[in-house]
Amino acid sequence: MPNPTRRSLLDELRRRNGQTLGELCEPLAMGRQSATQHLGVLEAANLVTTVRRGREKLHYLNPVPLWDIQERWIEKLESPRLRALSAMKRRAEEDTMVTRPSYVYVTYIEASPERVWEALTDPELTAQYWGHSNISDWEVDSPWEHRRVDGSDIADVVGTVLESLPPRRLAFTFDGPGAEPPGGPTRVTFDIERYHEIVRLTVTHENLADDEALQAVSAGWPAVFANLKSLLETGHVLSRAPWEMHAELRDAQMARNDPAPSAS
Repeated sequence: MPNPTRRSLLDELRRRNGQTLGELCEPLAMGRQSATQHLGVLEAANLVTTVRRGREKLHYLNPVPLWDIQERWIEKLESPRLRALSAMKRRAEEDTMVTRPSYVYVTYIEASPERVWEALTDPELTAQYWGHSNISDWEVDSPWEHRRVDGSDIADVVGTVLESLPPRRLAFTFDGPGAEPPGGPTRVTFDIERYHEIVRLTVTHENLADDEALQAVSAGWPAVFANLKSLLETGHVLSRAPWEMHAELRDAQMARNDPAPSAS
């Protein structure tokens, strides 16, 4: 992090996530070999993660380690003062960034790709570790729903299947029910990569509406993946649902889809 070149690479990914090596080199006037070395250091520190799209290798900022530092140290010690300074800095710089945020999270699971695919698509399994059932035939262009398991059958998330390549890749739109968001639907992609007896599972959540949505998925995906990993590796989910740590945020999201109270 003290290296100014690595900070510049992180700033470039903050400005626009999901860039190729060539795209990162261009504004920094940096050779590919030099950039590759710096990106390797950032990947080893888990600050950058990569996802392959065809022949391209896309680089994404991984906010999880930075978030952990904030929660453990900054939030308790310096949060009010730093929030004020940050607000002043943003106003002074008149940030004109218009790209919509994306989020990438990676975990490693001791399971087969087929088992991970089943866990992502089977209604009964998703009900166990996600608290909702994922309902679809998982064919391209088919609808899918993320339904509550409390007997109400309310769908808190709906979308359309965009890619379905079992057991390697699944992509779909991911939004609340109702009209399509003004900026278009968000897109969730699961990439499942085998490595001997384990798999690397990557979720990429793109075209998020704003920083509030980014904060929500940054809390949600690690919680879901932690429960999924526990279920597949031990046979049972965690003793406490991880999203209970963010109960107010989750309750507020679900309340948007609750039926309106009947008039008395």
